[in-house]
Amino acid sequence: MIVEQVVTNIDKISSDILNNCHLEKVYLESSDLVKRVQRVVTDHGREIGIRLKEQKDLSAGDVLFMDDHNIVVIDLIPDDLLVISPNSLQQMGDIAHKIGNRHLPAQFEGNEMLVQYDYLVEELLIELKVPYSREEKKVKQAFRNVGHSHG
Repeated sequence: MIVEQVVTNIDKISSDILNNCHLEKVYLESSDLVKRVQRVVTDHGREIGIRLKEQKDLSAGDVLFMDDHNIVVIDLIPDDLLVISPNSLQQMGDIAHKIGNRHLPAQFEGNEMLVQYDYLVEELLIELKVPYSREEKKVKQAFRNVGHSHG
């Protein structure tokens, strides 16, 4: 089977339909969400080719296939993350600036900054006494660098 577009997101499917369908999951790493062409295998062993026509990232919960009896949905493998919880706006600005200088992509959930685990960033957080935790966590979207140049 070749998938060329996302059908919908599982959040938009009624529970009546979900309860009456066989659900298969494709487990992806967050870095795979940006790949338009890839070969994946469901948790039931079905091989699927993904060749998206649109320039759109995949997301957790995207439905790759759906009929009256079956749904194939994307789920994510948790990332190894540093979950940074600064004590103040000043501390958030300071650590965001320092992480940005390292060109590390970050995501924000509420008052927390999420970055993929890096021992150098962990050492920096310890040195600056910025509260953080290291967690295995599913992110909603891929970590993506913002393109720019210093020229």
